[in-house]
Amino acid sequence: MNWQEYIHTDSAVLAGKPVIKGTRISVELILERLANGWTEQMILESYPHLPKNALPAVYTFLLENIREDVFQIPTTLRQAS
Repeated sequence: MNWQEYIHTDSAVLAGKPVIKGTRISVELILERLANGWTEQMILESYPHLPKNALPAVYTFLLENIREDVFQIPTTLRQAS
């Protein structure tokens, strides 16, 4: 999946957040909906102008960005009992 066919940024659209081309639907919004329990079908029905292949593009975009970045996750210190 070539996510660049579906996702781009433009400083004049949503302050430069990644969006689905030809829309003002951000990658963030789609991920937020999924995190809140929406199904792909619910998203596509709620945003009928969203191309069906935009969802796999969002997943690929996220995967590639996670692979390229280093995340600092704090470690919880456990006290000895």
